[in-house]
Amino acid sequence: MIGDRQEHFEGKSTDLGALASHIEEYFKKDGFTAQSSAPSAQGSVIQAKKGGFLASVIDADRALTVTIAGSPQDFTVRVGIGKLIKHLEIAAIETLVLGELFLAIDVAESAWNFEIEEKLLKDIKAFVG
Repeated sequence: MIGDRQEHFEGKSTDLGALASHIEEYFKKDGFTAQSSAPSAQGSVIQAKKGGFLASVIDADRALTVTIAGSPQDFTVRVGIGKLIKHLEIAAIETLVLGELFLAIDVAESAWNFEIEEKLLKDIKAFVG
C-alpha cells in the first residue's frame, strides 16, 4: 500500500515508551497536533494532524499514524496515513491487535506522506541508534 512503511529493529534495547514520547514531541515541534496511547503489552499508537493547507489535502478523518509494537529488543515501527481516532486511549489496543489502521491514499497525499515518513524514520533511526 502506498504510504505505509515499516522499519524493524533488533537488539537495540530501546525504551519503547521513550520512543513513543520522542515521536510525539517530533510531531509537535513540526507544528502537528499529536496524541498518543499509553504504552501497553500490544504497543503504542501515535497520531498527528497538521492544519493549514494540509487540511485540504488530507481528509478531516485522517492522520499520520505511527504504531510501535514488539519488545525493547525486537520491535517494529509502522508509519502511514490512518483514520483519526478521537478516543485513541480506548481504541489503541484494538487498533494494534486488528491492524486495520492504515488507509489507501491518493497521489497528493503520497508525495506529502513520503516526505514526512522519510524525515520521521531518519529521526527514529537516530534515536534508536
